[in-house]
Amino acid sequence: MRWLFRIVGFFLVMAVVAVVSLLLLPGDRIARIAADQIEAQTGRAVTLSGDTQVSFWPVLGVSTGKMAIANAEWAQGGPMMEADSLKVGVDMAALIGGSIRITGLEAENPVIRLETAADGRVNWQVGVEGVSPSGVSEGAPNPLSLTLDRALITNATVSYTDRATGATSIYDGVGFDMRWPDAAGAADFILTLQPGGSPVEVTATVQNFAGLFEGAAQPMVAQARLAGGTVRFDGRGGPGLFAQGRLSADLPDTGAALAALGVGGVDIPRGLGRAVSLEGALDFNGTRAALDDLALTLDSNRLAGAVAVAMTDVPRVTGQLSAGALDLSALSASDGGSGGGGGAPKPGGGWSKARIDASGLAAFDAELSLAAQSVNLGQFQLGETQVVATNDRSRAVFDIRRMAAYGGQIAGDFVMNNRAGLSVGGRLQASGVDMKALLTAAAGISRFQATGQARVEFLGVGNSLDAIMRSLSGDGGFSTGRGVIDGIDLDRLMRGDMTTGGTTVFDATSATFTIAGGVLRNNDLSMALPFARATGAGQVDLGGQSIDYTVTPISLTARDGRGLSVPVRVRGPWADPKISIDLERAIKQNFQEEIDAKEQEVRQKVEDKVTDKLGVQKNEGQSVEDAVKDRVEDKLKDELKKGFGKLFE
Repeated sequence: MRWLFRIVGFFLVMAVVAVVSLLLLPGDRIARIAADQIEAQTGRAVTLSGDTQVSFWPVLGVSTGKMAIANAEWAQGGPMMEADSLKVGVDMAALIGGSIRITGLEAENPVIRLETAADGRVNWQVGVEGVSPSGVSEGAPNPLSLTLDRALITNATVSYTDRATGATSIYDGVGFDMRWPDAAGAADFILTLQPGGSPVEVTATVQNFAGLFEGAAQPMVAQARLAGGTVRFDGRGGPGLFAQGRLSADLPDTGAALAALGVGGVDIPRGLGRAVSLEGALDFNGTRAALDDLALTLDSNRLAGAVAVAMTDVPRVTGQLSAGALDLSALSASDGGSGGGGGAPKPGGGWSKARIDASGLAAFDAELSLAAQSVNLGQFQLGETQVVATNDRSRAVFDIRRMAAYGGQIAGDFVMNNRAGLSVGGRLQASGVDMKALLTAAAGISRFQATGQARVEFLGVGNSLDAIMRSLSGDGGFSTGRGVIDGIDLDRLMRGDMTTGGTTVFDATSATFTIAGGVLRNNDLSMALPFARATGAGQVDLGGQSIDYTVTPISLTARDGRGLSVPVRVRGPWADPKISIDLERAIKQNFQEEIDAKEQEVRQKVEDKVTDKLGVQKNEGQSVEDAVKDRVEDKLKDELKKGFGKLFE
């Protein structure tokens, strides 16, 4: 708002000079003298062109043609302000009585160019601070009383350029309406903007408006009305972009409000502020805004705490927030809509391929702490949670200080990095966790029941959940106490019943695993059973949502102490895996000795038959094949000798 007060100061200087000129000079010289006086008091050249029309009664008035106010020497892009015309009206009767009562001050179709240099200088900083409500210098005798019935700017174009970043924002259709009827009293403002096409109207009342020109903060009330809701401020403010007071907002449609501000196409997930209600104590000094005693409602989620924003090149957000039950279930919506591309796996449906837009991480840096009694993530249900989130140059880290989940505790960190394409990773440890509840939520696997400990370190890359899951790499492990496996009765299998179904009770399990290309592989599963032990090996395709894993229970006392193993293979999609006995492997593992013995018995019978038929005698250690070969060679030699003998008869 500081630039607004500067523009008003321009107009007040112009009005006073024009009024004095009217009393002394003919109309054809008023414009030039007024321009010279304004230039002398502001340090900016003023150009007035076109005819200057003057009226004397009942309103003393001046109407100029085109006008322009020069820009700062370092600024670019033309005059700081130009308009098609400027009109000034003064109450003649009040002037005769010793007061200046401006009945009207109007600029038509102005273009206002605001600019900030790379070193922080602003082009609207001009020498109008000395303008007093009296219209003359403070040391002058018999100061005049200055009031302003109405100042009006219509159909203005306001541009703002930041030379440090090169960014330029342009706002068309800007309107400004000011009423200041009492020199020592309040001024009312109405500012109309259309940054997004629909009007945004800001109304404000400043007590003792004249005090602003003396640099003193004044009580004020301001309210912004826009599509989607209202924002209200009640406190104190000053021309140095200072504000201190109560800030409240009621935005039942945040999307419409953002669109009205020129930020369209934002689909806010449910739970993060489709509707926003806010109340807090604002302290703003131009470079930092702080909200203390904050009460924030995002849809059905209620939070309290304090938040501060440092207005640097990249805004930095800090704060502490607490909440009761947080409903963030929309974040795991699998349709890629309001969930932003997340998604729990649907049975047989695969992971969501909707693009995850993480570009918002570049808009701010942050360090925020959040404590909640519970968090509903849709796919995952969490209990008491305490997380510290930091964001530094598009790399967000969630440090999990405390997280109650599935009967146990989870700790570690989760990273989302969008500096050079999106990647996610983490290091998590869980203790005392209900494995059935966790595996059901994470992968739809509900056959494994136990309480245990687990750790995992992982990294995934991609712009969709499907791509991330198919690229996962990492490692981990887990161990459990007593538990149950549904769908197979290993005890019954070990007793010779080869039918599937039932349940298996185990005393403990442990395993480690590696992940590469989205496939988890394990070859060291160890399971202690009441009647035996079991091993396991295989893989789980996390990206493709399928499993191919074999569990082999081993009884050391079966078959008269020779042992018995029954490989059970779990194979197929997560949605409907098939459990079966691997008979070929079972036969090889359990009856290889019998098979080898039977093969030897059959081989011996064949050999005996051959040697008897051919009349072959084996030497010690000689195989039947070698004996037959020798017998054939001897026979051939005998025949050859006979043949050669006949040649010499």
